[in-house]
Amino acid sequence: MAGRPASLSARDVGSFAYLSVKDRSPQILTKAIDTLHRHKSEFFEKHGEKGLEAEKKAISLLSKLRNELQTDKPIVPLVEKFVDTDIWNQYLEYQQSLLNESDGKPRWFLSPWLFVECYMYRRIHEAIIQSPPIDDFDIFKELKDQNFFESQESIIALCTHLQELRKTIEDLDENQLKNEFFKVLQISLWGNKCDLSLSGGEHISQKTNIMNSLEDLKPFILVNDMDRLWSLLSNCKKTREKESVTRVDIVLDNSGFELITDLVLADFLLSSKLATKIHFYGKTIPWFVSDTTLHDFNWIIKQLKHSNNKWVSQCGVDWEDHIKTGRWVYLDHIFWTLPHEFSAMSQVAPDLHAALQKAHLIFFKGDLNYRKLTGDRRWEFTVPFHEALSGFHPAPLCSIRTLKAEVQVGLQPGQGEQLTASEPNWLTAGKYGVFQFDGPL
Repeated sequence: MAGRPASLSARDVGSFAYLSVKDRSPQILTKAIDTLHRHKSEFFEKHGEKGLEAEKKAISLLSKLRNELQTDKPIVPLVEKFVDTDIWNQYLEYQQSLLNESDGKPRWFLSPWLFVECYMYRRIHEAIIQSPPIDDFDIFKELKDQNFFESQESIIALCTHLQELRKTIEDLDENQLKNEFFKVLQISLWGNKCDLSLSGGEHISQKTNIMNSLEDLKPFILVNDMDRLWSLLSNCKKTREKESVTRVDIVLDNSGFELITDLVLADFLLSSKLATKIHFYGKTIPWFVSDTTLHDFNWIIKQLKHSNNKWVSQCGVDWEDHIKTGRWVYLDHIFWTLPHEFSAMSQVAPDLHAALQKAHLIFFKGDLNYRKLTGDRRWEFTVPFHEALSGFHPAPLCSIRTLKAEVQVGLQPGQGEQLTASEPNWLTAGKYGVFQFDGPL
């Protein structure tokens, strides 16, 4: 598409993309290698000598990958046959076609950051699937589980709030319901701070009760389209016939504490009748350290159900029931772990695009989704969100994200420059957030 700015890339020395490729990505690979080392005896117990050989092979493949990255080698095609291998290799050829003769082949510090970062996680998965019998091992599972266990106090506070709210929700007037809706939206937004790929896999959890901080955090919401979300969903509720459905889709980001905040939002949407059905979209393979897979989704609900806190346990029971009755549906699709920006979805994954078109509203959680929505480009801060979507609009959609990458659009004139002057790392620290809506006015 003509007129779109260049992609963010590690070729810009000193940029966040450069520092991520130079420092954060090798750190994540080192942690992945350490994780395999630590599970050596478990692999041996399960699989005998074959388990040890597989562990050695996976470590060798990941060490090779780390070396390629650190020495800025050309990006090589994927070799292990998997459902998405051909699409990846075609995309690599496409990246090659964009380069000038002088650039040679796509490389770690040359090509778009979005592409090389996604490629690294796909190569991590390739190293595991090339190493049977440990080819179903989730290298990031421990970190995701730890985030959940370390956030227990906050989870108890959230589940307690939700269960108490559900008792009185029928009696709330419209204004009270709207205020509660805004609260659960903000909880979901600030839950997005718990991102293990940003911390390079270092432990990061929610230790404080997020409910107590919502008022203090409001000034850090740079774009706040919550009113437009309320207007859309409350209109759906008012005009809905008894039989008809209001479906909200949530494209998930991190597991652990953030996932709980998204499930609380989803439960509230059903309890308040602002929606009648929720579709969740997660990842088919372990991704960006803490992204949610089907296993993570089911595991968390099971953990809640078996909690010795009655409100937490009640949430687990209710949420399992939502799944059994089909009010909640978990879906995944390989498109979410491809390097393509979302404007390519209708061509690359027409089935997914058609499915999303049936939603009344789509929430895109987190930073990676925002980068893919906007193409991860060097947009001016004031470019309208709708323009940065480059034609992607399957249904009314909203990005809920804390800022952890150097891309942000839809700001007021001067807003970005003021922030840069007072806080040079405002785009990447996860301190600021947005509710950015694109839909009918």
